[in-house]
Amino acid sequence: MRVIYKNQTFENERDLYGAKDIIIDSCLVDGKKDGESFLKEASNVEVINSKFHLRYPFWHVTNLSISTSEMNETCRAPIWYSKNINISNSKLNGIKALRECEYINLTNLSINSPEFGWKSHHIKAINIALISEYAFLEASDIHLNNLTFEGKYSFQYCKDVTITCSKLETKDCFWHAKNVIIKNSIISGEYLAWYSENLTFINCKISGTQPFCYCKNLTLINCTMESCDLAFEYSEVNANIVSSIKSIKNPRSGHINVSKVDEIILTDDAKFPCEAIIEEKDENKI
Repeated sequence: MRVIYKNQTFENERDLYGAKDIIIDSCLVDGKKDGESFLKEASNVEVINSKFHLRYPFWHVTNLSISTSEMNETCRAPIWYSKNINISNSKLNGIKALRECEYINLTNLSINSPEFGWKSHHIKAINIALISEYAFLEASDIHLNNLTFEGKYSFQYCKDVTITCSKLETKDCFWHAKNVIIKNSIISGEYLAWYSENLTFINCKISGTQPFCYCKNLTLINCTMESCDLAFEYSEVNANIVSSIKSIKNPRSGHINVSKVDEIILTDDAKFPCEAIIEEKDENKI
């Protein structure tokens, strides 16, 4: 038998600490007492049509479902150290909205959180609008579909990531990332994927200065690279680029097939032998 809390306001410290098998329906977590950790150490919690204005409501929660609800910026770090989480049709705000959690399903969300998703694992998300200064740091096993992302420094030190049909406006994205597949997406920003390993881009539109430097086992299939210069420095790359590219600099190894390259830069002071084959589609081979 589940206990239902409906149309109530909670403002005290740990109001429902350790609660089990509960439904929170049309409630407000706010008030002059400014209490923290509303549902810490709880389990089997369903939240519907509720609003959260106080800090740290869902820490160490197991089996958490949240729908049609909102956490504002004063909620700060609302969901930490929790697992088996389903969030849908909601708004998540606060500087550190999700951290060190696992087994997370996110659907139809608007998120504004400068440090979202840090060190979280086993994440599935669809139809997400995310604004974040530093998203998904050291996260793993991430599957994202129809993500609209705006921010900086995203997906650094991530592992095992799949992104489809998404738009990323970012910089320093995928630095030190491993085992990433991106399909049918738009990626715009500076210094893309430096120091990464085992990244594959398929049918993607890529733009921004100095992409793909110091990469290992980088693959591009049927991609465009608009406004990209100084690309592939010291990288191991196999690429099929169906557009022109401004410049390619000192690629370490592999094969780059490109519609047209405006400038190829092979410097005498390169730190490594740079022996990649660069081939334009007009059959001018270099």
